[in-house]
Amino acid sequence: MKTVYIVLSITVGIVVLFVVINRIYRSKTLDKGLEKKIVKDAIILDVRTEREFRRGHIEGSLNISLGTIKERYIELDSSKTYITYCSHGIRSMEVKAILKDKGFRKVYNGGAMSDLEDFIEKAQEDK
Repeated sequence: MKTVYIVLSITVGIVVLFVVINRIYRSKTLDKGLEKKIVKDAIILDVRTEREFRRGHIEGSLNISLGTIKERYIELDSSKTYITYCSHGIRSMEVKAILKDKGFRKVYNGGAMSDLEDFIEKAQEDK
């Protein structure tokens, strides 16, 4: 019985640690002022795979995956504003960095799809 409590305590501790790290990560990697950029007609760039995109995406978003961005970035207009997103926020950070290296100046990390959906909802409420 004592072993069960120890395993349960460790499991709960790991879950709590994951949640805390995830919140800190999101607060440090998401770009500020996304609501204003969304209102100013930023292009929402879904960097997940085509299969993930077909399962569900933010309405009106453009799908160019991390795996194809190095070839397909030429389809984008470097003078426009882009907000990247993916499932958890890691691929969106990578695509932001790739586009910045390619000369895009107005690229912002929207993080995970759920985060960006919250920003979009808030931007629509503020209109």
